[in-house]
Amino acid sequence: MVQSMPDVSPTKWHLAHTTWFFETFVLKKWMTGYQPEIPEYSYLFNSYYNAAGDMHRRDLRGLISRPTVAQALRYRASINEKIDNLLSDVEEDLFAKIEPVITLGIHHEQQHQELLLTDIKHVFAQNPLYPVFRDAKTDNGKVEIAPLHFAEFDEATFEIGHHGDGFSYDNEGPRHRVLIPAFSLANRVVTNGEYLEFINAGGYTRPEFWLSLGWMTVNEQPRKLSGPLYWAKREDGWWNFTLSGLRPVEEEEPVTHISYFEADAYANWAGARLATEFEWERAAADLPIEGNFVENEMFHPFPAPSIRPLPSPQSSSSGRGGRAAPGEGKIQQMFGDVWEWTRSAYSPYPGYRAVPGALGEYNGKFMCNQYVLRGGSCATSRIHIRKTYRNFFQPEKRWQFTGIRLARDPQ
Repeated sequence: MVQSMPDVSPTKWHLAHTTWFFETFVLKKWMTGYQPEIPEYSYLFNSYYNAAGDMHRRDLRGLISRPTVAQALRYRASINEKIDNLLSDVEEDLFAKIEPVITLGIHHEQQHQELLLTDIKHVFAQNPLYPVFRDAKTDNGKVEIAPLHFAEFDEATFEIGHHGDGFSYDNEGPRHRVLIPAFSLANRVVTNGEYLEFINAGGYTRPEFWLSLGWMTVNEQPRKLSGPLYWAKREDGWWNFTLSGLRPVEEEEPVTHISYFEADAYANWAGARLATEFEWERAAADLPIEGNFVENEMFHPFPAPSIRPLPSPQSSSSGRGGRAAPGEGKIQQMFGDVWEWTRSAYSPYPGYRAVPGALGEYNGKFMCNQYVLRGGSCATSRIHIRKTYRNFFQPEKRWQFTGIRLARDPQ
């Protein structure tokens, strides 16, 4: 039941909140005569659905000592049983109405499964004993990573957004056409070693690389930022707290727990930029959805293996990447490992309208002051992610597995 900051919710709260979702949006609406066993749970475990009623303060969730964990699990078992009873004896036409909400609830629960891991990591990181959530499954050792190169894409008009009969969130549509100017995209995400070059070059002390609000964020923290979240500088170098405990920073691994401000500053320093979400979606369109997801139980980003280098007519010895011919080589790590910050503000697609009622608050009301991330992470389920999936966070947030992929305008 520990809560380490307002963005982090206790594990017990996640278990109860995902249960509350099914009780509120399925049982209360479609089970005849349904009466909650504990009406106060609707107040304690509502998150942000104003149309569903009042809610307990988010920053005080760690003070909810009751219900106990055992009571929260009994609540969960009770609601699951009632959902089973409802669906086992439902008319086909009514099931057609219930099924989309059940499906949404399952995807909602998958989101909270990812938050469980990132929230537990933040909680453990506050403990000077550096607890281990799960022993590392493998030792990366010294992995030869793919050299950084850029794949070029010509200007094109591209269909953006979800299509087909499968599930998607409402913010992934309507599908629409977007003119995407020519661009190039890095073949992999930025590594710890590359980010260390930025740190050692004084990246956190040079305001010319930073957005104004980002520079304020760096300097107005109780402790001035000098590296990614969970990094600590010691006499023998940089160390990194992971779900497998505290260990030295591995230069070959993707850098993670980076804010949008840090990602943007790094890109400026590297002579590049972040991709737009439309560029990202175009580059991912023909790629299989495969990578280091939560099913691997690594709970940490993994280095991109070295493959045939992309041809580089304008090779660079600076480590900031060369240029590849159109269509050659392989783009890696587009899915899994780290959520990739884009430079696209989280805003509605043309023609978007939130559905009426409380479920319309799921995505639409957050379309302000946030940036889009793409691709999923090592804490995301493989069966949860899509090529059109739009995650979003405020630009200063760092506790998710977020990382950097560089893009460039035509040289």
